[in-house]
Amino acid sequence: MSWLKHAFGTDPPGPVVPDEPQRVLVEKLCAEIVRRRMTMPALFMLETSRPLNYVSAQVLHFFQPLVAIVADTAGYNQFARFLEQRGSIDYVVRRLEALEAAPHRQTPPTQHEGD
Repeated sequence: MSWLKHAFGTDPPGPVVPDEPQRVLVEKLCAEIVRRRMTMPALFMLETSRPLNYVSAQVLHFFQPLVAIVADTAGYNQFARFLEQRGSIDYVVRRLEALEAAPHRQTPPTQHEGD
């Protein structure tokens, strides 16, 4: 029965540690989300879709042939493989929060209508 030992095994809880290409890809994605000031909508979407992250990764694999027509698929495949891991959403959420709270992030001055 040793073959059954890992039949229902899952990844340990908590954030996953991505390999180097995945880390670079996630950093670029998170930096772009923060730069466009879309952190809160992204966090909301990630948190609400957390139970479906594996299914989302499979959907990315399904659409890969269509994406290959217009874009390079190496990073796309890396991101899909990263999302297959249980703690991937935790990692992305933590990176987004860290980049959003970074002290070097500058906000442009707001203009008042009377000025």
